[in-house]
Amino acid sequence: MKINKINIPPVNPYRTNQLKAEQAKEQAKIKTDKLEISSEAKQLSETSPITTERNERVQQLKTQIESGNYKVEPEKLAANLIKHFKR
Repeated sequence: MKINKINIPPVNPYRTNQLKAEQAKEQAKIKTDKLEISSEAKQLSETSPITTERNERVQQLKTQIESGNYKVEPEKLAANLIKHFKR
């Protein structure tokens, strides 16, 4: 018995794999992540004036300690410790 090919397109497995790979690339291009940052979040990420002043004060104290000019006031330190632990 002989079977004749009637209206059957030729099958090329390499071309099929290539088409699948191209389709996968196209799907990857279509699906992209997006990120939107709200204005409130942007405002929170900015440095506040308090943080800036605190960093400047820390730098001043570091330079005073390194140069040996930093003097501890025992009365003031004790008063602040008492105030802190009474809370």
